[in-house]
Amino acid sequence: MNRSEPDVVAQAVIGCDAAARATAAAVSKARELGVRINVAVCDSAGNLAAFLRMPGAFVQSIDIAIDKAYTAAGFGFPTGAWMQAVEGNEGMKLGFSARPRLVVFGGGLPIRIDDQLVGGVGVSGASEAQDEECARAALAVLGAADDN
Repeated sequence: MNRSEPDVVAQAVIGCDAAARATAAAVSKARELGVRINVAVCDSAGNLAAFLRMPGAFVQSIDIAIDKAYTAAGFGFPTGAWMQAVEGNEGMKLGFSARPRLVVFGGGLPIRIDDQLVGGVGVSGASEAQDEECARAALAVLGAADDN
């Protein structure tokens, strides 16, 4: 018997309240660090679920934060892991890094709750390490897996 996929497939996504808590936690961490950031949360389909911009954060970092969240949600691994994932394959390295909205440097983390990929968080505006620290604060407030 040939089994096909059902016509409708359920997909877990982050709720709007959780997305709002995640962005607020990232901003709180940024305040502790003395930096100004933009933070975005996308659901597992890559749709923007929440966004916060701290006054004075780089305007150019708005789209970068959104794209980091989009990349982490879509692929399910940290944006900072991209170059290692394509290491040794120059074609993939050049090809993927040229894709619109794909970010290949740190600050974007997947959001996994109860072993399900439900979205991604992206932070931009500080150093790569500080962006990741703020993104990890977003995961922590959700009780999300941080095995990145």
